[in-house]
Amino acid sequence: MSNRSKRYLEAVEKYEREKKYEAKEAIGIAKDLASANFDETLEVAANLGVNPKHADQNVRGTVVLPNGTGKDVTLLVFAKGEKAREAEEAGADFVGAEDLAEKIEDGWLDFDLAIATPDMMSVVGKLGRILGPKGLMPNPKAGTVTFDLEQSIKEFKAGKLEYRVDKNGVIHVPFGKASFDNEDLVENFKTLLDTLVRERPAAAKGRYLRTVTVSSTMGPGVRIEPSSVMTLIGR
Repeated sequence: MSNRSKRYLEAVEKYEREKKYEAKEAIGIAKDLASANFDETLEVAANLGVNPKHADQNVRGTVVLPNGTGKDVTLLVFAKGEKAREAEEAGADFVGAEDLAEKIEDGWLDFDLAIATPDMMSVVGKLGRILGPKGLMPNPKAGTVTFDLEQSIKEFKAGKLEYRVDKNGVIHVPFGKASFDNEDLVENFKTLLDTLVRERPAAAKGRYLRTVTVSSTMGPGVRIEPSSVMTLIGR
């Protein structure tokens, strides 16, 4: 705590840090604790009862938040010919093939998401060592390897998110901005957690939602009682 900012320490004093709150209340507290001079992002961290070392417990997928994320997504598309034109017309920020791959190999990574048509994966595959660690590698399970570029670009621009459990069994996902109305944040949170619960691997044993915490970019974490999440999503 000694290395924390004065703003952070003041925020911690405004709620009971060890208490597990009901989901809606926790989201409201996290929103109120966002005091930076920019519009902070609210994020949920969910510790799941899975072992990511086993392929059948590697939780990964996408979700479309009903109220978006509040973030402008810079989207890159690997495509050629007619598909490249389709991507440009659909609103992709960068479109190319080998030329983009060369820029990335030279260290350029000024984008938030990469999509590729299946026929471009021979080019994109060589970038795995660069894009993989950054979470930017196109993947069919995430909907980022597809020929349906128009629909995919539209969804990601509107707030579609990819989620993936890390090596510790935790998923970190943004679900809106502090400037959002409480109702919109709760709706986004509900959609996200409902998706995670529905995607519970059959191989997962015991308690699935172990811990759930929400926080703003610069704020402290607010703990949520997992049972209140189940109540919120109607399970």
